[in-house]
Amino acid sequence: MREKFSSRLGFLLISAGCAVGLGNVWRFPYITGVYGGAAFVLIYLLFLLLLGLPIMVMEFSVGRASQKSVASSFRILQPNGTKWHRAGYVAIAGNYILMMFYTTVGGWMLAYFYKIVKGELANASAQQIGDAFTSMLADPAQQVFWMIVVIVIGFLVCSRGLQNGVEKVSKYMMSCLFIVMIILVIRSVTLDGAIDGLSFYLVPDFAKMAENGIWNAVFAALGQAFFTLSIGIGSLAIFGSYLGKERSLLQESVNVTLLDTTVALVAGLIIFPACFSFGVNPGDGPGLVFVTLPNIFNEMAMGRLWGSLFFVFMSFAALTTIIAVFENILSITMDLSGCSRKKAVIINFLLIMILSLPCALGFNIWSFIQPLGAGSTIQDLEDFIVSNNLLPLGSVIYLLFCTRRYGWGWNNFKEEANTGKGWKVPDAIRFYVSYILPLIVCFIFYQGYYTKFPQPWNIILPTIILGAVLSIPVISKQKAKKEGALHE
Repeated sequence: MREKFSSRLGFLLISAGCAVGLGNVWRFPYITGVYGGAAFVLIYLLFLLLLGLPIMVMEFSVGRASQKSVASSFRILQPNGTKWHRAGYVAIAGNYILMMFYTTVGGWMLAYFYKIVKGELANASAQQIGDAFTSMLADPAQQVFWMIVVIVIGFLVCSRGLQNGVEKVSKYMMSCLFIVMIILVIRSVTLDGAIDGLSFYLVPDFAKMAENGIWNAVFAALGQAFFTLSIGIGSLAIFGSYLGKERSLLQESVNVTLLDTTVALVAGLIIFPACFSFGVNPGDGPGLVFVTLPNIFNEMAMGRLWGSLFFVFMSFAALTTIIAVFENILSITMDLSGCSRKKAVIINFLLIMILSLPCALGFNIWSFIQPLGAGSTIQDLEDFIVSNNLLPLGSVIYLLFCTRRYGWGWNNFKEEANTGKGWKVPDAIRFYVSYILPLIVCFIFYQGYYTKFPQPWNIILPTIILGAVLSIPVISKQKAKKEGALHE
């Protein structure tokens, strides 16, 4: 019998924990800093509602209707003889590749928590703090050690099962995350000069956005809104499969989206007042977390305490995502092989540890491998594969599967999504999610190639890849027509 959540709160916090990742507290603040603060936030929130929410509802619906992971969900729901189950391979690859680099980045958070608690960065100059991050990346022993620590923690939690492990620990972690965030916000907004940071973050100024280009800001908001929820690879669908029928899935998706967005917005309340108080640029990129903020903590009274709390917060944000995706990977393994959870943990612990090595070593021993051009790393390639390929392509598959009559079909999707108390999916959005939203996601997919490859490859490569993926629904349509297996 399939495991179920012990409470609705458990589902909400775990799903939010999967969506709440380092993109919320790392990428979102510095992108907001680059594109003018509050004006960018408004556009981001609009796109989050228009893009992320509908696809999240579809993922949860496919998971709950099938009662399986993405390894089997399409096969169970697809019309007889069709090939939608091939999309499951894309999603499975996405979960594994995501963990191939996310475990290393999660290790950085734990490493910095340890360094600050130990006092390694206390009284260090700005140059020394910058050198400390560079030295950590260049040290293969440190990289691999902290990566393994993260993997051990994640699989230990998952080995205890859904309710006793994943749900219980995620509840504690998410609760602590919110408590730590509140403490850090109070400290940040009470710093001298914090009001300037709050004004930058909360008062829209489109003139500031125009400084870096309105369209650049729109594209950045579009991408951030899409990627922040981790939709498209079934990492959320698994939690739909553990969910009962008491609540409608639109209602639950709105709640998860609100929790995810709250973390991102509150992270800005921590970072922007602190940056403005100490006169540093909030658009410094990833170095904001590992170089700029440690410098700020060193200048603050009780800086070691505030720095420790910040990296506790960052570690929990990383670990909740890792635990959630590990649970999906374990469910995939159990669905495909029929093995026990214990055996799935052992297999995947070894597999993830080996697969994570290229990223961990790509900053040092294997730094000569620069797959996306000079200065790039193996992590850049892995991130590009997931963020710019598998997430958007997987999302297109979910959109087509849930809206086309040669897939699962609109009526079946709507019936599942609307089962239970709460907000219902209206027929009024059917045209939008069937035709307009897939085009928007395809545009995001193409946009990722424009920033990475010169012409004509930035058109040829994504066209070939998109064509290969879209052959799944095309073949399924032909099969469905031939066998008369069409959903209304």
